[in-house]
Amino acid sequence: MAARARRTSLVVPGSNERMLAKARTLDADEVVVDLEDAVAVADKEAARALAVEALDAGGFAATTALRVNARATPWYEDDLRAAAEARPDVVVLPKVESAGDVAAARDLLPEGIGLEAQIETARGLVEAERIAAAGHGLEALVLGPADLAASLGIPVLSIGEGTSDYVLARIAAAARAFGLQPIDGPHARLDDRQGLVASAERALAHGYDGKWVIHPSQIEPINRAFTPSAKEIERAERILAAAHGAARFEGELVDAVSQRLAEALLSRAARLS
Repeated sequence: MAARARRTSLVVPGSNERMLAKARTLDADEVVVDLEDAVAVADKEAARALAVEALDAGGFAATTALRVNARATPWYEDDLRAAAEARPDVVVLPKVESAGDVAAARDLLPEGIGLEAQIETARGLVEAERIAAAGHGLEALVLGPADLAASLGIPVLSIGEGTSDYVLARIAAAARAFGLQPIDGPHARLDDRQGLVASAERALAHGYDGKWVIHPSQIEPINRAFTPSAKEIERAERILAAAHGAARFEGELVDAVSQRLAEALLSRAARLS
């Protein structure tokens, strides 16, 4: 199956009926109905029922995903059974720390539902390559910046801050090595458009396909950040037409590697068209 578009993954609390309804009308590539961090403990059961109802009702133009609670929690198995009933396109597994976490989820889900694994702990980061190699319908590795910062002891107080280049690069390399998509986590400062775009551009520079968003206002700038521009597409097409062996092209050297770079950009653009 071709990789799904995941420039923007909009996270919506499973407990919020109004936001679930609004998500159907928004231009995110993926809607993640969240049963984990966005839902208070007292609301877990009600949120699960509401999420199943919303997913069963359909009407989402985007890929649908359900983020369940972590394997160590008392809600995990019931969440996965609910996912098996509601049949979202994808289930998001938080705080994945081993390939066994991926396999355990697959055992409770029917075929045809994809998986995304969130890397959110120091152990998960150390195991990123083995997690990426797990198979079982895994489609993406998602960086969970806040939990990972807490796990690593990084002294920040805002979700999305404190992520090092090492973390971005390691998760991206693990994902790409096994044919998965690397997806960046959210930027929590809702009025900080400049910081939001800068964080997306930084992730893109590390090879990421997209980013989680937590407010409708974040969708348009992030979609744009992860979409090749018309100028980039046109240049890539000219490189493919011009490069045959090593040659001078508009003041720089191009060769077979340049063609592969151009093909990768055009492939990204085609997936989003």
